[in-house]
Amino acid sequence: MAGQLRILEGATFCICDEVGDLHHQGEGLFSEDTRFLSRFKLTINGHRPLLLSSDKIEYFSAAFFMRNPLSGGLPQDSLSIRRERFVGEGMQDSFAVQNQGMEPVEFDLELEVATDFADIFAVKDYDFALGDPLRAKPLPEPRPNEYDEERNQFLISDNGDLPLKTQVIFSQRGEVNGSTVKFRLALQPRERWSLDVEVIPLPDGEPVVRRFAQRRFGEEVGRVRDSLAAWQLRVPQLRTSWDALGHSFGQSVSDLASLRMQSDHSGIGKLPGAGVPWFMTVFGRDTIITCLQTLVFGPELARTALEVLAELQAKVDDPTIDAEPGKIVHEVRHGKAARTWFERYYGTVDATPLYLILLSEVWRWTDDAALVRDLKEPAMLALEWIDKYGDRDGDGFVEYERRTERGLENQSWKDSWDSQRFRDGELAQAPIAPCEVQGYVYDAKRRVADLARDVWRDRELAMRLEREAEELRNRFDEAFWVEERGGYYALALDRDKRKVDSLCSNIGHLLWSGIVPPHRVDAVVDQLMGDELWSGWGVRTMSTGDAGYNPLSYHNGTVWPHDNSLIAAGLARYARWPEAQRITQRMLTAAQHFNFQLPEVFAGMRRSETPFPIAYPTAARPQAWAAGTPVLLLQLLLGLQPDRRRHALETVAPPDLPSWAGTIRLSGIRAFGQLWDARLDDGKVRVEEA
Repeated sequence: MAGQLRILEGATFCICDEVGDLHHQGEGLFSEDTRFLSRFKLTINGHRPLLLSSDKIEYFSAAFFMRNPLSGGLPQDSLSIRRERFVGEGMQDSFAVQNQGMEPVEFDLELEVATDFADIFAVKDYDFALGDPLRAKPLPEPRPNEYDEERNQFLISDNGDLPLKTQVIFSQRGEVNGSTVKFRLALQPRERWSLDVEVIPLPDGEPVVRRFAQRRFGEEVGRVRDSLAAWQLRVPQLRTSWDALGHSFGQSVSDLASLRMQSDHSGIGKLPGAGVPWFMTVFGRDTIITCLQTLVFGPELARTALEVLAELQAKVDDPTIDAEPGKIVHEVRHGKAARTWFERYYGTVDATPLYLILLSEVWRWTDDAALVRDLKEPAMLALEWIDKYGDRDGDGFVEYERRTERGLENQSWKDSWDSQRFRDGELAQAPIAPCEVQGYVYDAKRRVADLARDVWRDRELAMRLEREAEELRNRFDEAFWVEERGGYYALALDRDKRKVDSLCSNIGHLLWSGIVPPHRVDAVVDQLMGDELWSGWGVRTMSTGDAGYNPLSYHNGTVWPHDNSLIAAGLARYARWPEAQRITQRMLTAAQHFNFQLPEVFAGMRRSETPFPIAYPTAARPQAWAAGTPVLLLQLLLGLQPDRRRHALETVAPPDLPSWAGTIRLSGIRAFGQLWDARLDDGKVRVEEA
C-alpha cells in the first residue's frame, strides 16, 4: 500500500494513490462496509498527470498538486493541476487547472468513473496480510453507468437485492462516453478552469437533488471541522519539550477524532472504529482497549462503549455466529458485508472479561455508582458467560473453539490463523486457552468483587469472586509455567492441555492483569526485555528463539504498539519503572519514523540492524489502539492513577524520571468531575487540581 493516502470521516473513507486516483483493486470510496466507488482516474490527453506533491490536510481532506504529462503537444510544465478532496458522508473533489505558460493551449481532460459495489471483505482478500490475494475470488465487474443529461450526473446501480446506488454529480458538462467524461479545454495564458465532482453513496438508493448535495457538502465541511475543534478542546492539552511525545500525542488526538463513527442511532457515533481500511466498525476487543488507553481524555468514549456493547451483548445461544448468552460482540458489519460475513459476530474470547475491566476502570476514574448499578445486569451476564460458556470443559480455564465454519479459527487478540504455535512451529489445535485471557478473567473477577462490595452491596458475591480469582491464579501458575529457557508462561494450552510453549509478548499482558505472583515477576520481565523478545524498538509478538518466528509475520514476530502499551502498563503495575520507561521512550522514538502516527504493527527486525523501524506494508493507519498507545504511555510516564476514595488524581511515578522526558505539562485531565493538571519538571511529577 505504499504511496496510498487514506482520508476518512468515521466509517466513510477513501483509499487512493498519490494523485488521488482509484484503481479498482484495493482502493475506493467505502461506506457501510461497501465500496461505492472503485475507479476514479484523471488523465490529460490520455496520460496520467505528473505528481508534484500530495498529502492530507486534515484527516478528512487532502490536496494533490500535479503538472501536465508530455502528451498531445503540451509543452513541459505548461499546466498546473490542483485536486482537493473532502470526505464526509460522501466525497467531493475540486479540480483547478491553470495555463502557466505564455501561449494558449488546447487539451483534453478526462475522468473515468466506475463502481463495483464490492463488499469490504472481497476487497480485503487482496490484502497480503489479512487476505489471500493468490486465491481471492475475482472482484465484481463494474456496473454500467447511467448518464442523466438533465442533471449532468452518473447514477450507478448495484445488481444485487439491496437498493445500492452511487450518484456522481459534475459541475461542468463534458462529452460522456460510457464511464468517462471528456472535457475539451482551451486556456489562454494564466487562465484557470475548475470542476467540482460530488460522489454520494446511496445505501437506500434514493438520489439527492444537486442543489441539496452542494449545500450538504458545504455544511458537512463546517460540521466536521467544528467536531474536530470541539474534540481537540475537550481532551487534555499537552505542552512538552520532548518533541516526539508532543507530536505523537497530537497525532493520536487527531486520529481518534477521525475514527469516530457517525450514526443516527444509539451512541455508536461517539465510538472509534477499530482502524482503516478494513475495520471501520465496532470491534468489542479493540473498542474496549482503546477506551482503557484513553481514560485521561475523560469517560465519555468508555461510557458509550459500555452502553453500546451492552446493547449488543448476546442474548441467545447461536452457534452460527459463535454467540452464547452474556458474550460481548466481536464485530458488527453493515450492508453487503453483513451478508458476506455476519451482521453481528461473537467470535472473541477476551472481549467479555475486558468489558468487566473497563466497567471497573470507568468507576475508578469517576466513582459513578449509578453507571455501575445500571450495568449490573450485563456485568452479571458476562460473569455467567465466563464460568458457564467460556470454560468449555470445566477445567477452570476459558477456552475458545469456533462453532461455525465461517468463523475465526483463533479468537484471542492474535486472531490470525497461524498465531497459536508451539516452540517447534507446530500449530495448536482448538479448544485453546490463551494465557492472557486467564489473566483478564482473574483481573475481571477481582474488580467486579469491588463493585459487588461497594456498589451492589453484595458481600457474598464479592467474597466468591475473590476466592475464585485466587484459585485461578494458583491453578494458572501450575498449568502454564514453563521451566525451560529461564522460565516463562506458555502462550496457551491446546485441546490436550499441552503447554503451547512458544515465548510470546502475551506474558506482558499477564503483568497488566496482576495474575503473576511476586516470585515469577523477575523471570517474566527478563524474558520481555531479553534479546529474543526485545527488538530495540519494542517487544516482539514472538521470540527469535521459536521456529515460527518471522519479523514480517502478522502475529509471530512483529511489534504491535498497543501490545507494548499494555506490557508497559503491566511493568508499571509491578513498579518495574526502568523497563516501562524504556518501552515508552523507544515506542515514541519509533513514532518519529512514521510521521508520528504509530501504525497497527511494524516489523520485528532488530534495532541494531536497522536505522529506523521497518514498516509493515498493509498495517492499518490510523488504527484506534495504535492511536491510543501514546496516550497510555504518557499516563504511565507521569504515573497517573485515580484514587476513588479521595476523589483525587495522584501520581505514583518514581522520583528522578529520565532526562529524555524533558518537561511536560498535561492540563485539563478529567477525573471525578474535576479538572487536573500534571507537571514534570526536574525529573519529578506533581499533580494538582486545575
